[in-house]
Formats: sequence, C-alpha cells, structure tokens
Amino acid sequence: MDARSSSAPFPDTTEARAAFLAEAGGLDAAIAGGTLGETVTIPMAEALVLGLMRQGVTTYLAIFGHGSTALGEVLRAYEAAGLVRTFQFRNEVAMAHAGTALRWIYGEACAVVTSIGPGALQAMAGSLAAASNGVGVYHIYGDETTHGEGYNMQQVPKPGQGLFGQITAAMGASYTLHSPGAVRDALRKGASAVFHPWKPSPFYLNLPLNTQPASATLRLDALPLRPEFAPQSPAEPAVFSEAVDLIARASRVAIKAGGGSRPFAEQVRRLAEASGAVVVQSPGSTGILPDADERNMHVGGSKGSISGNYAMDEADLLIVIGSRAVCQSDCSGTGWPRVENVININADPVDVQHYNRTVALTGDIGAVTERLCASLDGGAAKDNKADWLADCLEKKREWQTFKHAQYDAGPLADPVWGEPVLTQPQAIKVAADFCKSVAAIKLFDAGDVQANGFQIVEDDAPGESYTESGASYMGFAVSALTAGALAGKGRYMVAFTGDGSFMMNPQVLIDGVEHGVHATILLFDNRRMAAISSLQEAQYGRDFRTSDSVAVDYVAMAASVTGVKALWGGTTAEMLRDALAEAHAHKGLSLIHVPVYYGTDPRGGMGAYGRWNVGNWCDDVQKLYQNTAV
Repeated sequence: MDARSSSAPFPDTTEARAAFLAEAGGLDAAIAGGTLGETVTIPMAEALVLGLMRQGVTTYLAIFGHGSTALGEVLRAYEAAGLVRTFQFRNEVAMAHAGTALRWIYGEACAVVTSIGPGALQAMAGSLAAASNGVGVYHIYGDETTHGEGYNMQQVPKPGQGLFGQITAAMGASYTLHSPGAVRDALRKGASAVFHPWKPSPFYLNLPLNTQPASATLRLDALPLRPEFAPQSPAEPAVFSEAVDLIARASRVAIKAGGGSRPFAEQVRRLAEASGAVVVQSPGSTGILPDADERNMHVGGSKGSISGNYAMDEADLLIVIGSRAVCQSDCSGTGWPRVENVININADPVDVQHYNRTVALTGDIGAVTERLCASLDGGAAKDNKADWLADCLEKKREWQTFKHAQYDAGPLADPVWGEPVLTQPQAIKVAADFCKSVAAIKLFDAGDVQANGFQIVEDDAPGESYTESGASYMGFAVSALTAGALAGKGRYMVAFTGDGSFMMNPQVLIDGVEHGVHATILLFDNRRMAAISSLQEAQYGRDFRTSDSVAVDYVAMAASVTGVKALWGGTTAEMLRDALAEAHAHKGLSLIHVPVYYGTDPRGGMGAYGRWNVGNWCDDVQKLYQNTAV
C-alpha cells in the first residue's frame, strides 16, 4: 500500500509518534507499510531526526545546551522508543574526534550535536580531522534566533546576518535551517556531503533556537534517502592505452598509494605486479601491501624511510593512487625528482590533475585499476624492471637492518628521568607487536609518536593502524577510543599518544568509563613536544619553548577515575609487555604511563629522509621545486 492512500492518523505528540514508529518496525517500515498519511505536521527538530533516520543516521554524540534543548527533547523521546542512541560527552573537540573515528574505523554514520557559540566552535575545530581525512559526519549546531530581537547569548557578537553560517560555510558544506520548510533541502545537501562517493566531508547544519520547535509540514516518504553512486571510469579507452605505453617504456615505476587507496588493497597489489612497480605508502595507507611483500617499500616523504624515499628519488614513472599530494608525504612537491611522466588514478577531477605531464584516469579507484590491470595482463610491461626491483629490495633490507639496530640499542640514559629508559621507537615496536598478537587496532596521535609510528608499524592489511595525518590533531587518538564502545561491533584499540596530546583531551578517562570502552591509552612521556624540539634543533641548533619542567603522575591521575586501570609501563621492554598484557585483561579503559628518552643520541629516533618546505629549509626546497618537471 502506498503511504499516500492511507488515512491513518499520525499521533499528536513526539513520544506517541516515536512509540508508533517503533511499533511499526521503524520509519522505513511504516512508510513501506502505508501506515502514514500524505503529510504530517511536526516540530522541525523532529523532522530532522526522522530525516536522518531515513539516511541510516541513528547515533548522536551530544553536549546539550540552551541552543539544543528542543532537539534534545526529541532525541529523548526517540531513544526511549529504541529508535536512536544518544551519548553524552564532556568536550566538543573530543566528541568530534569520536564521531570521526566511528565513521572512519567502523563505517557508522553519526551526528555530533552541540549548543550555540563556543561549543559549536570547538566541535568545528575538531571536525578538521574529518575534513582532512575525507570522513563524512553530520555536525548539528545551535544558532542564534531568526527574529533579530537582540544579541543572542553566545552568538558571534557582531551586527550581521547568519554569521555562524558564514563560518561553517568557510569550513565546508553548510546549511542554516532558517525555515522549517527547508528540512528536505538541508538533508539532501547533507547527504551529498556526508555520503559523497570519493570525498565525503562533515556537513554543518545550523539550527536557530526558535526554528527547532517550529512546525514543519511535509511528507515523510519525501525525506531524502542516503544516495548511492555507481563506480565510474573513463569512457575513452585511449587513455588506458597511453598509460600502458608509459608503463612499458619506463624502467623504474613507483606507485604512491594515498589514503584513498585503502579500500582497494587487492587492486593495488595486482597493479604493482602487472606493472613491475614498487609501492610507496603514505602514513594513512600502511598495510596496503603486506609488510613482507617484496614490492612494499614502506612509507616515503619528509620523514619516510630509507627504502620508500629511495624509490621516490629514483623512479622515472609515478603512478599515483588516491593521494592528495600532502606536503610531508610529497616532500613539498620535490619528492619525485627523476619522474618524467605521471599516471594519476583519482575520482576527484582536481586532485587527479595535481602533477604536470599527467595521464589522468579519473574515476573510481577500484574500477579504473581493474581496467588498467586488464590492459596490462599478458603484456611485457614488467619485463625490463627486474633490476629496479632488486635495487629497491636492497634498500628495503637496509631499512630493516637500521630499524632493528634502533630497537636493539636498549634503554638510553635520560637526564629528565635520571635513569635509562626506553626510546620511543623501542616502546612503539613492543606495543605494535603486542597489538598484532591480540588483533588490536592501533591509533596514533600527532607529533613524534605519529611519525615514529608510521615508520615502525608492520601492517599486513589496511585498518590495522590509523594515523590522523590529515590534520595531525593532537588528542585525536585518545578521543577516538570512545568510538569502540559506540560502534555496533567495536574492537579493542590502543591509542599511542604523547604527554602533550593526552592532555589535550584527558576527559576520555571519564567518557571511556561512562560508555564502556575496552581500550588502552599508551602514554609516552618525554615532557616535551619532541617533534617540534627535534625540528628546531635540526634547523637552528637549539629548541625553544617546547618542553616543560612539571612532572605529572599520570598513573595517579588516571587511577583517580573510578573504572580506569592505571599502570606504570616501566623502563624495559619486559616491563612494558607485562603492563600491556595486564591492561588488555582489564575489561574497561586502561592507561599505561611510559617514560621515554629524548636527546641527541641518534639511537633515540627513526630519522628523516626527505624534504619539507618549513623554516630555514624553505629556500633550498623551493629551488628544488622550481626545477621539478612534474
């Protein structure tokens, strides 16, 4: 029966409507069963919740305030009926990170809800991680009233119209629900951003205080569904022939696998084999080939690796897959000095043309790569590349030898701790091996932990590690742990974080216990921003204002929160392994405090192998860029 042919009345109150829909089996079931009338009149906030439900969004992460009480009341009624779930948080930045992780790691779309003003600005700041990594999340913010009766508390204190909408529009896709009748249009535009086929993003939905409870009249079956997109690839076969010809003529082919390649690991492996290429990973694509695969040259870029950066420096043909050519990953545009031509595979028509001399294979990475592999099958494209693979394998062995020397160096004497302690690479290696043994997801916070992490991990598949390198947002990893408890099928996760990153969002200790997180915070403490200290020292010979003199007992701090297992990680690999096992056995949130070395001893880090257009390196890097052909 069509919904338009039914005259069944829709109940008069929000609670009754929620119970009605629950009894019907949900909104879609009620629409399909014809139990709804042609139009309904309901509060705009309720229409929004129903519209998001049509798109499969039923999880809300919220910090309510006076700018969101109407929406909060709708969510209360619908949660009581079992139709939505709402989770309370204590910091909007941490909440935004948890929402990003829920979608990024577990694929579950959600909505982040804040009040007006400072809370919304904090959530929007946190959304930079989602925007930079291509993660679609709804952000719903309270906004000033539409009547202009005077300044609204916590609005942007400036005479002007729709000021917060201007701010969110500068950040990304944005909509201010100035009129209740615009709900359908807002949701259609929101779905286009959150569920975009190749570059999903946050969608900022601003709700004026007075339009949230205002009446909206609409047909519920007209609320936009989640869009579906068929994979696309170039219609013109000549571009594939041109790409095959370039591969056949080249002798040193390198594939740069960006974050967009993660869902297409098998296609990347097949293309590497068919083209005779080696693969250089980005920080966000570790595991795209198994670590031991002979064609996996590990990460390349400003930090990079011996083998990854060798492949970048020596390649004569570059195949880019799903990469935005971010500065550090691309050595600020100087990462491919000998490349003569580029084959770029990317659905985005702008990103695919980033380099000069490009054969642009614009479309879905899976569909395009399958066609390119088919064009190469049976050919001799890889026959002239045996020497290239052998040279790269020698550099890979050199990188592995170097890594093991760093791990085997033993604890180093540290002036801050007054005794020998593990280096950060040693501690990360111990923890990464433990994570592999228990199938834990590794999350890396920004800074030295992140850089050492992507150089060290030996992932065999995408999704074993997540490093938020798009925005390098301090505190992302620890905040993301909460997503494991919100997800339908959460997994044990370990956040690798520094003392600085942890203190950005320590309220995860409370949120984690409240929501039942089973995870571990592994806190590497060197009492400084080591990534910046080392950068300052490399550029100017000394560090400045990147360390502190305040000792913090993180074990006592964490133990003060009921339900958190707080452990001392010790000063040896054996002590850290024992602490990791004890934390994993605790069916809740744990924190392990690990003192780590900082100093000038070269055994204390993993080194840097590329170039970066920052500080007093700028002139040299820019001169190289000016002479780069692609």
